[in-house]
Amino acid sequence: MSRSQRSLAKGSADPGPVPDGVIRLYSMRFCPYVQRTRLVLICKGIKHEVVNINLKSKPDWFFEKHPLGLVPSLETPDGKIIFDSQIICDYLDEAYPGKKLNPEDPYEKAEQKMLLVHFNTITSSWLAIVCAKNKNEDITELKKSFFEKFKMLEEELTKKNTPYFGGETVSMIDYMMWPWIDRLYLCDVTEYLEKTPRIKAWIKLMLQDPAVKETFIEPQIMSGFMPLYFQGSIDAVDYGLD
Repeated sequence: MSRSQRSLAKGSADPGPVPDGVIRLYSMRFCPYVQRTRLVLICKGIKHEVVNINLKSKPDWFFEKHPLGLVPSLETPDGKIIFDSQIICDYLDEAYPGKKLNPEDPYEKAEQKMLLVHFNTITSSWLAIVCAKNKNEDITELKKSFFEKFKMLEEELTKKNTPYFGGETVSMIDYMMWPWIDRLYLCDVTEYLEKTPRIKAWIKLMLQDPAVKETFIEPQIMSGFMPLYFQGSIDAVDYGLD
């Protein structure tokens, strides 16, 4: 993998055609949706390059890579564009060889998609807490609401009685959820892990995963980025780079 560390901003030149033999990921270093895509790319051993985009000052040409100017977006050597993290990850799993992350069984695949629908309510609660913290608002009730949704993940693992949400090994659903679990410390809810031992054990396993290790961002870097991003700082996306 090659990587454009510093983010391209308004006025930056288009990086040009994607080289043969690789796929290009348009990224923002701190985005959880981008992390989903990187987890799949790394797990499957797909050769890729990363072009970071400054979402506070987007290059005009980037809207050709995603009509809404969002990340992640993929570009292939023949100019095909794929966007939206779930769509991208499913595409990568189907289009490239190696470990298959989605279940072959249609019902098992549907089960994972339904669990992800519930997990989306958890990410909404996560964001509500992070935003309230940024405004120095009380988060007590928001945390209670978060836990009511979060504990259903514990119930799911208990019901399945497997170490991962997809079974005995890591699968697509684990990678789809991981970026927000990786960021639990940002919304002051890590104490809930003492009430959810199966999730705590799952986290321990996930932290040993090579793709998870490669996409890890130090908490002090992430915590330094967040207030700058909320302030609208154009330099936030490159926080922590030398």
